[in-house]
Amino acid sequence: MVDEISPEAVAELLDGEEPPLVVDVSTEAEFALGHVPGSISVPLSNLVSHLDRVAGAEHVVTVCPRGEASVQAVRLLSAYEGTEDARIESMAGGLAAWDGPLEEGLDEGANGDERS
Repeated sequence: MVDEISPEAVAELLDGEEPPLVVDVSTEAEFALGHVPGSISVPLSNLVSHLDRVAGAEHVVTVCPRGEASVQAVRLLSAYEGTEDARIESMAGGLAAWDGPLEEGLDEGANGDERS
């Protein structure tokens, strides 16, 4: 079973002293339309080839539009040896359940592997 975290709990953690790494596994186009502030874009289709972007994080929250792809991302990340000590959770309900602010635009740290 995949651990899930409520959007409200994510918002609280983001305001705390040790915020989680929020990994948005939406497509680049979906990410550009709106994402949790400070999150990084790693489309689910590219997650395995970009595991280095999450390696070493202590707490990872995966996000997608409806909370389905982020559950798959938790399973993938949990099997990766670079995250074996991390707390990895999927944001329940995805961005559809997020009441907080959204940022728009692309992730400057992404290298644009995904083409639509």
